[in-house]
Amino acid sequence: MTTDPLELHKNLRGKIFIGPKTKIRTIEDLATLYTPGVAKPCMEIAKNKKTVYDYTMKGNTVAIVTDGTRVLGLGDIGPEAALPVMEGKALIMQQFGKIDAIPICLDCKDPDQFVNMVRALAPGFGAINLEDISTPKVFYIEKRLTELLDIPVFHDDQHGTAMVTLAGLYNALKVLGKPNARDVKIGIVGAGSAGYAIAKLLNAAGFVDIVVFDSKGAISQARSGLEDYKLELTQFNRSNFTGQLKDFHGADVLIAASSPGSIPMETIMNMKKPNIVFALSNPISEISIEQARDLRIDIFGTGRSDYPNQINNSLCFPGFLRALLDLRVTRITYEMKIAAAKGIAESVKNQTREKIVPDVFDKKVVKNIFKRVRSAIEAKK
Repeated sequence: MTTDPLELHKNLRGKIFIGPKTKIRTIEDLATLYTPGVAKPCMEIAKNKKTVYDYTMKGNTVAIVTDGTRVLGLGDIGPEAALPVMEGKALIMQQFGKIDAIPICLDCKDPDQFVNMVRALAPGFGAINLEDISTPKVFYIEKRLTELLDIPVFHDDQHGTAMVTLAGLYNALKVLGKPNARDVKIGIVGAGSAGYAIAKLLNAAGFVDIVVFDSKGAISQARSGLEDYKLELTQFNRSNFTGQLKDFHGADVLIAASSPGSIPMETIMNMKKPNIVFALSNPISEISIEQARDLRIDIFGTGRSDYPNQINNSLCFPGFLRALLDLRVTRITYEMKIAAAKGIAESVKNQTREKIVPDVFDKKVVKNIFKRVRSAIEAKK
């Protein structure tokens, strides 16, 4: 297989396809699988809508929905240009989670219209995966769809990234002998969807000293004119730090979900030792691995597959969505997300500074996520 992305995509003309589970070989097969036989499951579903999971593809099918307004590091490139990413997502879901996923690229930038379109499509799917939608619009879309639908709504750019980050952090802190979450000081660079979700999940997991930075500096109660979602983040700023990132001292952990060059070198030098830095920007990290070595960062993770410690949401979403579908989850909770992070973390048996997250090809990951999420659900019953 060629390693040239453009040539490969042109040769494949799509990374997924829809195929049959059975074949129509005879007239009897046709009569059973289509009309008139198909009327029987239709009538059963009409009597009890829940049986749609028993008689159709719904229970194993996810809609990957985007408007193409915030694609990877490419920005607002439109729904057509976003399709290769959605296909890639669907391919990963199928290969690692045995999930049938269908890309849906909507030519619609109005959030309410977007919500209405997804709501209308939802009956045919077991879950909705929102993808590559601009901030803060996506927060509204996710909230409204969660309120309106009886199937889980999952924004992977937020929650998948946050879960893998938490998993990596669990193991990194274990390696460095810093097990108490309440004693860990964390800086988060970037207040987009990923930074927002990381801060909220870490706090739910017991980390209480978190300062989030945007382009104007620390997000604190001293700032005026903050958007609603940024106001939420001020409650995690325990020290009410109000300065710039370069003046931030004493952090144990720095997590960047921003852009290349967004971390001043002074910030790294002002961290405690030993320290942990996750630079999640793709395809170019906020800090290069060469800079990390020069700055003597103790544990360094990135979003890149060619560096150690890849903090990538592909470790999470196949297993997490598999659990949501099989366990018939209707609402995603923080307990489920924390459980999934623990499932990812425990998939690494011998943690080292260069091995804090598992390999995406490790089959234990999906199984461990499923077990942990199931236990979290059972504990709430």
